[in-house]
Amino acid sequence: MRRTRMADLVDDALSGKIGRRKFLQGAMALGVSSAAAATLLADVAAQSTPEASPGASPAASPAASPVAYTGPVGTLSPDREAFMASIKEKFTFSDPAKTGGNLIYTETSDISTLNTLISSDVYSNLIITLINDGLVTISPVDGSWGPGIADSWEIAADGCTYTFHLNPNVTWHDGTAFTADDVVFTLDRVLDPKSLSPRTGDVASVVKSYQAIDDHTVEVVSFTPVAPFIDKTFGQFAILPKHIWESVKPEDMASDGGSTASDISRVVGTGPFKFTEWVQNDHVTVTKNPDYWDKGHYPVYIDEFVYRVIVDPASALQSLKAGETDIFGLEPPQAKGLDTSNPEITQTVYDTFSFMFYAANQDTSKTTLFEDVRVRQALMYGLDRELVVENVLLGVGTIADGTQPVPSPAYAPDKMNTIYRLDVDKAKQLLADAGWTDTDGDGVVDKDGKKLSFECLYSEGVAIYTQLLPYMQQAWKDIGVEMFPTATPFPTLLDSIMSLKYEMSILGFSWGVDPDQSIMFGSDALVPAGFNLVAWKNERYDELTKLQVGELDKAKRIEYIIEQTNLVNDDAAMGVMTFGRAITANGPRVSNYYPNAYGAFWSVPWVWLSE
Repeated sequence: MRRTRMADLVDDALSGKIGRRKFLQGAMALGVSSAAAATLLADVAAQSTPEASPGASPAASPAASPVAYTGPVGTLSPDREAFMASIKEKFTFSDPAKTGGNLIYTETSDISTLNTLISSDVYSNLIITLINDGLVTISPVDGSWGPGIADSWEIAADGCTYTFHLNPNVTWHDGTAFTADDVVFTLDRVLDPKSLSPRTGDVASVVKSYQAIDDHTVEVVSFTPVAPFIDKTFGQFAILPKHIWESVKPEDMASDGGSTASDISRVVGTGPFKFTEWVQNDHVTVTKNPDYWDKGHYPVYIDEFVYRVIVDPASALQSLKAGETDIFGLEPPQAKGLDTSNPEITQTVYDTFSFMFYAANQDTSKTTLFEDVRVRQALMYGLDRELVVENVLLGVGTIADGTQPVPSPAYAPDKMNTIYRLDVDKAKQLLADAGWTDTDGDGVVDKDGKKLSFECLYSEGVAIYTQLLPYMQQAWKDIGVEMFPTATPFPTLLDSIMSLKYEMSILGFSWGVDPDQSIMFGSDALVPAGFNLVAWKNERYDELTKLQVGELDKAKRIEYIIEQTNLVNDDAAMGVMTFGRAITANGPRVSNYYPNAYGAFWSVPWVWLSE
């Protein structure tokens, strides 16, 4: 059984060979955030008995034994037929009037890689999901995990041991049989820091060991029971073909021809489409795989899928109007212009896992303006977010009550303790209660000789911010707060945020399906180790993180997460303003296309094209 480097670090810490500081340094060298590392060490250390000697060997340590677990045991995955039936019950797929043809999808940005372990942008992942299958598949119905290459998986009584049963009929595009060795090899690579995979930290924080039981069975063991185990592991990446990649050093993976397409024979997957070509800044083409192992469930009616790059949004929109593009993602103003002028173009508007927020820095070594919760609450009550949704987002967004986006299983606006709506009088009273009053009559409140005045950094070139910030500036002026919008190149903005050298910034963020948000709000997730970019800390929140991550009862876990959300929301830790919605438009010849929060391309195997 292959143990991970993190497992060795844990054992060294428990045996007394290294201290907490060395453990955290080693974990972060593997890409694990300080929050995840600290939680892991605390959880595993808690399993040791008082009698355990600091010098005991790892094998003798009680932490090496399975933890007591009373949650659900047995098969966790849905039956493949039931999984597919739930999709077809939710979405109506018409039978094709014809098959064949090229489906053209247009984006304003090119992809960056074809390697599933290295990709970190949504554009690359769109193509990668067509070429590669994952061990698991996300349901477009509710975001749950279902069978992929693995027909099923089960959890043992310890709550830590997962056994994946692989479909025996899967083959790689070059005809080589798919086996458990490919899965083990992929874990080897994703856990190797030299591979520069952005997923190394997540996987290392939960995976203790793994092994191939036989050609079609893989066992993976976590350190402790972890509710989002799939999300942190096989839900993040597809599987690499060992016979293609084993001769490539981990540090050379990004530049290899299998990642850059300089050698198309090395771009090999198991998916419903085969890679054909990538002409950078122009197009990427994939072709139907006639030998796909699961074409009984994923029929693939088109011949080719073309990812076309048109950098200028106006030109991209014109290509959609002219019928040169079949599918294109729209900005709200573009969508509004199409509403009446092109009735044959179908627009699909759907909720996403993103949100837009302003970050008020609470690191008192940088600024003390936002340390009082009443000030942060006043800023929220001073904004008319209904107006923002209507006039800035043109209706394509949702007022954020809490921090969990609309598709999240923990989205519960009716369970939020505090609902922020425009209330100028309340905002002014909160500021006064916090000691901020306008003593000199200049319209800006002050305290101890200091005015409540600050700059708000934003990324230059982002149109929505140039519309939003002047409104926010005026709205806060009405309650006696002075804000100066400051356009900044994104790299400079990022440096300021990651070093906490700023007062306020406005940003966007997109979550995964799992509702754990501790990477942004946990005390140990302070930037740059995590995404806590406001230095907010709450002991109860951190306690709840340990509880919810280890709670496999879904209902109980959601209760914990809702409590966490209320802590963040009541404290106005971040000014979460709106939850995101997306608009995708398709031309009249496209049938069976259903983009949603769980994927833009998931329904492509059912898409067919009319004349």
